[in-house]
Amino acid sequence: MDILTLGIESSCDETSVAVVRNGREILSNVISSQIESHKEFGGVVPELASRMHVQNVIQVIDSSLCEAGCTLEDIDQIGVTFGPGLIGALLVGVSAAKALAYKLKVPLCPVHHLEGHISANFLQAPDLEPPFICLVASGGHSHIVECIDYGKFRILGQTRDDAAGEAFDKISRAIGLGYPGGPAIDKAAKNGDPNKISFPRVHFENSLDFSFSGVKTAVLNYINNTKEFKVEDVCASFQNALVSILTENLMKANEATGYNKIVIAGGVAANSALRASVTDAANKCGAKIYMPSPILCTDNGAMIASSAYYALKRGRQADLELNAVANISLESI
Repeated sequence: MDILTLGIESSCDETSVAVVRNGREILSNVISSQIESHKEFGGVVPELASRMHVQNVIQVIDSSLCEAGCTLEDIDQIGVTFGPGLIGALLVGVSAAKALAYKLKVPLCPVHHLEGHISANFLQAPDLEPPFICLVASGGHSHIVECIDYGKFRILGQTRDDAAGEAFDKISRAIGLGYPGGPAIDKAAKNGDPNKISFPRVHFENSLDFSFSGVKTAVLNYINNTKEFKVEDVCASFQNALVSILTENLMKANEATGYNKIVIAGGVAANSALRASVTDAANKCGAKIYMPSPILCTDNGAMIASSAYYALKRGRQADLELNAVANISLESI
Protein backbone atom coordinates (compact mmCIF):
# COMPACT_ATOMS: atom_id res chain seq x y z
CA MET A 1 0.00 0.00 0.00
CA ASP A 2 1.29 3.45 -0.90
CA ILE A 3 2.32 5.75 1.97
CA LEU A 4 1.99 9.51 1.60
CA THR A 5 4.29 11.53 3.85
CA LEU A 6 3.94 15.25 4.39
CA GLY A 7 7.31 16.82 5.22
CA ILE A 8 7.82 20.22 6.84
CA GLU A 9 11.14 22.12 6.78
CA SER A 10 11.64 25.45 8.58
CA SER A 11 15.13 25.30 10.09
CA CYS A 12 16.46 28.53 8.56
CA ASP A 13 15.09 30.83 5.86
CA GLU A 14 12.95 28.56 3.71
CA THR A 15 9.43 27.51 4.61
CA SER A 16 8.91 24.31 2.67
CA VAL A 17 6.26 21.59 2.66
CA ALA A 18 6.18 18.54 0.41
CA VAL A 19 4.16 15.40 -0.19
CA VAL A 20 6.21 12.31 -1.07
CA ARG A 21 4.96 8.84 -1.98
CA ASN A 22 6.83 5.86 -0.48
CA GLY A 23 9.90 7.93 0.36
CA ARG A 24 10.98 8.29 -3.26
CA GLU A 25 8.38 9.99 -5.44
CA ILE A 26 7.80 13.73 -5.10
CA LEU A 27 4.16 14.68 -5.57
CA SER A 28 4.76 18.28 -4.48
CA ASN A 29 7.60 20.34 -3.05
CA VAL A 30 6.63 23.94 -2.34
CA ILE A 31 9.43 26.25 -1.16
CA SER A 32 8.86 29.78 0.09
CA SER A 33 12.28 31.45 0.22
CA GLN A 34 13.11 34.44 2.40
CA ILE A 35 16.38 35.33 0.65
CA GLU A 36 15.18 38.67 -0.70
CA SER A 37 14.07 39.72 2.79
CA HIS A 38 17.44 38.91 4.36
CA LYS A 39 19.67 40.24 1.56
CA GLU A 40 19.78 43.80 2.87
CA PHE A 41 21.18 42.52 6.17
CA GLY A 42 23.90 40.42 4.55
CA GLY A 43 22.65 37.20 6.14
CA VAL A 44 19.74 35.54 7.91
CA VAL A 45 18.12 37.50 10.74
CA PRO A 46 16.70 34.85 13.11
CA GLU A 47 13.77 36.87 14.45
CA LEU A 48 12.71 37.95 10.96
CA ALA A 49 13.00 34.35 9.74
CA SER A 50 10.75 33.09 12.54
CA ARG A 51 8.08 35.68 11.88
CA MET A 52 8.05 34.94 8.17
CA HIS A 53 7.68 31.21 8.85
CA VAL A 54 4.60 31.98 10.97
CA GLN A 55 3.16 34.05 8.13
CA ASN A 56 3.91 31.48 5.44
CA VAL A 57 3.51 27.98 6.86
CA ILE A 58 -0.27 27.53 6.50
CA GLN A 59 -0.27 28.86 2.95
CA VAL A 60 2.67 26.62 2.00
CA ILE A 61 0.92 23.55 3.46
CA ASP A 62 -2.21 24.33 1.47
CA SER A 63 -0.20 24.91 -1.73
CA SER A 64 1.69 21.65 -1.30
CA LEU A 65 -1.49 19.61 -0.83
CA CYS A 66 -3.06 21.31 -3.86
CA GLU A 67 -0.01 20.65 -6.03
CA ALA A 68 0.03 17.00 -4.93
CA GLY A 69 -3.66 16.64 -5.77
CA CYS A 70 -4.58 15.38 -2.34
CA THR A 71 -6.16 16.50 0.92
CA LEU A 72 -5.02 16.31 4.54
CA GLU A 73 -7.13 13.17 4.97
CA ASP A 74 -4.95 11.40 2.38
CA ILE A 75 -1.77 11.95 4.43
CA ASP A 76 -0.50 8.85 6.26
CA GLN A 77 2.29 10.37 8.31
CA ILE A 78 4.01 13.67 9.13
CA GLY A 79 7.74 14.37 9.10
CA VAL A 80 9.34 17.56 10.41
CA THR A 81 12.80 19.01 10.94
CA PHE A 82 13.26 19.31 14.70
CA GLY A 83 16.94 20.33 14.67
CA PRO A 84 19.52 21.59 14.29
CA GLY A 85 18.76 25.14 13.16
CA LEU A 86 17.42 28.47 14.33
CA ILE A 87 15.32 27.64 17.37
CA GLY A 88 12.50 30.08 16.61
CA ALA A 89 12.28 28.95 13.03
CA LEU A 90 12.29 25.28 14.00
CA LEU A 91 9.50 25.81 16.52
CA VAL A 92 7.16 27.04 13.80
CA GLY A 93 7.55 23.86 11.76
CA VAL A 94 7.42 21.56 14.79
CA SER A 95 4.25 23.25 16.07
CA ALA A 96 2.55 22.93 12.69
CA ALA A 97 3.57 19.27 12.41
CA LYS A 98 2.27 18.39 15.88
CA ALA A 99 -1.04 20.11 15.18
CA LEU A 100 -1.47 18.16 11.93
CA ALA A 101 -0.48 14.83 13.48
CA TYR A 102 -2.97 15.42 16.32
CA LYS A 103 -5.79 16.40 13.98
CA LEU A 104 -5.20 13.52 11.55
CA LYS A 105 -4.22 10.94 14.20
CA VAL A 106 -1.20 9.89 12.15
CA PRO A 107 2.42 9.16 13.17
CA LEU A 108 4.78 12.09 13.74
CA CYS A 109 8.46 11.62 12.87
CA PRO A 110 11.26 13.98 13.97
CA VAL A 111 13.95 14.39 11.30
CA HIS A 112 17.50 15.66 11.75
CA HIS A 113 18.24 18.41 9.22
CA LEU A 114 21.41 16.73 7.90
CA GLU A 115 19.56 13.43 7.61
CA GLY A 116 17.13 15.29 5.37
CA HIS A 117 19.87 16.59 3.10
CA ILE A 118 21.31 13.10 2.72
CA SER A 119 17.87 11.71 1.88
CA ALA A 120 17.41 14.22 -0.95
CA ASN A 121 19.42 11.77 -3.05
CA PHE A 122 16.80 9.03 -2.59
CA LEU A 123 14.33 11.24 -4.43
CA GLN A 124 16.37 11.18 -7.63
CA ALA A 125 18.25 7.90 -7.54
CA PRO A 126 15.97 4.82 -7.46
CA ASP A 127 19.01 2.54 -7.20
CA LEU A 128 20.66 4.31 -4.25
CA GLU A 129 20.65 2.22 -1.08
CA PRO A 130 22.85 2.35 2.05
CA PRO A 131 25.63 1.90 2.87
CA PHE A 132 27.49 4.81 1.27
CA ILE A 133 29.66 7.81 2.07
CA CYS A 134 28.12 11.29 1.99
CA LEU A 135 29.58 14.78 2.07
CA VAL A 136 27.03 17.17 3.61
CA ALA A 137 28.16 20.75 3.02
CA SER A 138 25.99 23.79 3.73
CA GLY A 139 25.95 27.18 5.39
CA GLY A 140 26.02 25.66 8.85
CA HIS A 141 27.61 22.23 8.38
CA SER A 142 30.48 20.43 6.69
CA HIS A 143 30.37 16.71 7.51
CA ILE A 144 31.58 13.48 6.01
CA VAL A 145 29.03 10.88 7.03
CA GLU A 146 29.02 7.12 6.78
CA CYS A 147 25.43 6.14 6.02
CA ILE A 148 25.29 2.63 7.45
CA ASP A 149 21.55 2.17 6.93
CA TYR A 150 18.44 4.28 6.61
CA GLY A 151 18.47 6.55 9.64
CA LYS A 152 21.76 5.16 10.97
CA PHE A 153 24.86 7.32 10.64
CA ARG A 154 28.47 7.68 11.76
CA ILE A 155 30.33 10.97 11.43
CA LEU A 156 33.81 10.42 9.96
CA GLY A 157 34.84 14.07 9.69
CA GLN A 158 33.52 17.56 10.28
CA THR A 159 34.63 21.16 10.33
CA ARG A 160 36.50 22.40 13.38
CA ASP A 161 35.53 26.02 12.75
CA ASP A 162 33.64 27.58 9.82
CA ALA A 163 31.33 25.58 7.61
CA ALA A 164 32.01 25.64 3.86
CA GLY A 165 28.87 27.63 3.08
CA GLU A 166 29.66 30.10 5.86
CA ALA A 167 33.10 30.70 4.32
CA PHE A 168 31.49 31.34 0.93
CA ASP A 169 29.12 33.89 2.47
CA LYS A 170 31.84 35.76 4.37
CA ILE A 171 34.17 36.03 1.37
CA SER A 172 31.31 37.06 -0.88
CA ARG A 173 30.38 39.91 1.45
CA ALA A 174 34.01 40.99 1.78
CA ILE A 175 34.48 41.38 -1.98
CA GLY A 176 31.11 43.02 -2.53
CA LEU A 177 29.15 40.19 -4.14
CA GLY A 178 26.50 40.11 -1.42
CA TYR A 179 24.36 37.35 0.06
CA PRO A 180 23.95 34.43 -0.54
CA GLY A 181 27.62 33.97 -1.28
CA GLY A 182 27.75 30.49 -2.76
CA PRO A 183 25.94 31.17 -6.04
CA ALA A 184 27.63 34.58 -6.42
CA ILE A 185 31.15 33.18 -6.04
CA ASP A 186 30.38 30.18 -8.25
CA LYS A 187 29.21 32.52 -11.02
CA ALA A 188 32.17 34.91 -10.73
CA ALA A 189 34.68 32.04 -10.57
CA LYS A 190 33.68 30.85 -14.03
CA ASN A 191 35.51 33.90 -15.45
CA GLY A 192 38.55 33.59 -13.19
CA ASP A 193 41.79 31.62 -12.98
CA PRO A 194 41.59 29.00 -10.19
CA ASN A 195 45.39 28.78 -10.04
CA LYS A 196 46.09 32.51 -10.01
CA ILE A 197 46.41 32.80 -6.22
CA SER A 198 47.65 30.09 -3.88
CA PHE A 199 45.41 29.97 -0.83
CA PRO A 200 46.10 27.50 2.03
CA ARG A 201 44.55 24.05 2.30
CA VAL A 202 44.42 22.66 5.84
CA HIS A 203 44.86 18.95 6.51
CA PHE A 204 44.91 17.12 9.84
CA GLU A 205 47.01 14.03 10.45
CA ASN A 206 44.92 10.87 10.81
CA SER A 207 41.70 12.89 10.58
CA LEU A 208 39.06 13.69 7.98
CA ASP A 209 38.12 16.95 9.72
CA PHE A 210 38.02 20.27 7.89
CA SER A 211 39.15 23.78 8.78
CA PHE A 212 38.13 26.72 6.61
CA SER A 213 39.00 29.65 8.89
CA GLY A 214 42.57 29.70 7.55
CA VAL A 215 41.64 29.96 3.88
CA LYS A 216 38.97 32.54 4.74
CA THR A 217 41.51 34.67 6.63
CA ALA A 218 44.05 34.29 3.82
CA VAL A 219 41.54 35.60 1.28
CA LEU A 220 40.60 38.52 3.51
CA ASN A 221 44.27 39.40 4.03
CA TYR A 222 44.88 39.19 0.30
CA ILE A 223 42.08 41.56 -0.68
CA ASN A 224 42.99 43.98 2.15
CA ASN A 225 46.69 44.08 1.27
CA THR A 226 46.55 43.94 -2.52
CA LYS A 227 45.93 47.25 -4.30
CA GLU A 228 44.63 45.77 -7.54
CA PHE A 229 43.13 42.35 -8.08
CA LYS A 230 40.60 40.68 -10.30
CA VAL A 231 37.54 39.63 -8.29
CA GLU A 232 36.96 36.67 -10.59
CA ASP A 233 40.48 35.34 -9.91
CA VAL A 234 40.01 35.66 -6.15
CA CYS A 235 36.71 33.80 -6.36
CA ALA A 236 38.11 31.06 -8.56
CA SER A 237 41.23 30.57 -6.43
CA PHE A 238 39.30 30.58 -3.15
CA GLN A 239 36.71 28.17 -4.53
CA ASN A 240 39.46 25.91 -5.87
CA ALA A 241 41.11 25.71 -2.44
CA LEU A 242 37.86 24.95 -0.62
CA VAL A 243 36.62 22.42 -3.19
CA SER A 244 39.92 20.56 -3.28
CA ILE A 245 39.84 20.05 0.51
CA LEU A 246 36.25 18.80 0.44
CA THR A 247 36.95 16.43 -2.44
CA GLU A 248 40.21 15.05 -1.05
CA ASN A 249 38.76 14.17 2.36
CA LEU A 250 35.63 12.69 0.80
CA MET A 251 37.72 10.39 -1.39
CA LYS A 252 39.85 9.37 1.60
CA ALA A 253 36.66 8.37 3.41
CA ASN A 254 35.50 6.35 0.43
CA GLU A 255 38.84 4.57 0.23
CA ALA A 256 38.80 3.81 3.96
CA THR A 257 35.33 2.24 3.86
CA GLY A 258 35.62 0.59 0.44
CA TYR A 259 31.99 1.37 -0.40
CA ASN A 260 32.80 2.97 -3.76
CA LYS A 261 29.45 4.71 -3.51
CA ILE A 262 29.70 8.47 -2.98
CA VAL A 263 26.94 10.99 -2.30
CA ILE A 264 27.01 14.76 -1.88
CA ALA A 265 24.26 16.87 -0.31
CA GLY A 266 23.48 20.28 1.18
CA GLY A 267 23.49 23.78 -0.25
CA VAL A 268 27.17 23.71 -1.23
CA ALA A 269 26.48 20.53 -3.24
CA ALA A 270 24.89 22.85 -5.83
CA ASN A 271 28.30 24.42 -6.48
CA SER A 272 29.36 23.58 -10.03
CA ALA A 273 33.07 23.29 -9.21
CA LEU A 274 32.40 20.85 -6.35
CA ARG A 275 30.10 18.74 -8.51
CA ALA A 276 32.71 18.58 -11.27
CA SER A 277 35.57 17.87 -8.85
CA VAL A 278 33.81 15.04 -7.02
CA THR A 279 32.54 13.52 -10.27
CA ASP A 280 36.06 13.53 -11.73
CA ALA A 281 37.58 12.01 -8.59
CA ALA A 282 34.87 9.33 -8.39
CA ASN A 283 35.32 8.41 -12.04
CA LYS A 284 39.08 8.03 -11.57
CA CYS A 285 38.63 5.49 -8.77
CA GLY A 286 35.63 3.73 -10.30
CA ALA A 287 33.15 4.83 -7.63
CA LYS A 288 29.49 5.57 -8.30
CA ILE A 289 28.55 9.19 -7.67
CA TYR A 290 25.13 10.53 -6.68
CA MET A 291 24.13 14.17 -6.32
CA PRO A 292 20.72 15.83 -6.08
CA SER A 293 19.57 18.49 -8.53
CA PRO A 294 20.33 22.04 -7.29
CA ILE A 295 16.76 22.64 -6.10
CA LEU A 296 17.02 19.58 -3.83
CA CYS A 297 20.37 20.78 -2.46
CA THR A 298 18.62 23.72 -0.79
CA ASP A 299 16.41 23.26 2.27
CA ASN A 300 13.15 21.61 1.18
CA GLY A 301 10.25 19.61 2.54
CA ALA A 302 10.68 16.69 0.14
CA MET A 303 13.98 15.63 1.71
CA ILE A 304 12.31 15.71 5.15
CA ALA A 305 9.38 13.61 3.92
CA SER A 306 11.76 11.03 2.44
CA SER A 307 13.74 10.83 5.69
CA ALA A 308 10.58 10.48 7.74
CA TYR A 309 9.29 7.62 5.61
CA TYR A 310 12.39 5.51 6.26
CA ALA A 311 12.78 6.62 9.89
CA LEU A 312 9.21 5.57 10.69
CA LYS A 313 9.83 2.19 9.08
CA ARG A 314 12.65 1.80 11.60
CA GLY A 315 10.28 2.71 14.43
CA ARG A 316 11.30 6.31 15.10
CA GLN A 317 8.23 8.23 16.20
CA ALA A 318 7.52 11.20 18.46
CA ASP A 319 4.58 12.14 20.63
CA LEU A 320 3.09 15.60 21.04
CA GLU A 321 5.82 16.48 23.55
CA LEU A 322 8.29 16.81 20.65
CA ASN A 323 10.35 19.99 20.93
CA ALA A 324 12.78 21.79 18.65
CA VAL A 325 16.50 21.47 19.35
CA ALA A 326 18.90 24.13 18.12
CA ASN A 327 21.98 21.87 18.15
CA ILE A 328 21.91 18.07 18.04
CA SER A 329 24.32 15.49 16.65
CA LEU A 330 23.32 13.36 13.69
CA GLU A 331 24.61 10.29 15.52
CA SER A 332 22.20 10.83 18.44
CA ILE A 333 18.91 10.42 16.57
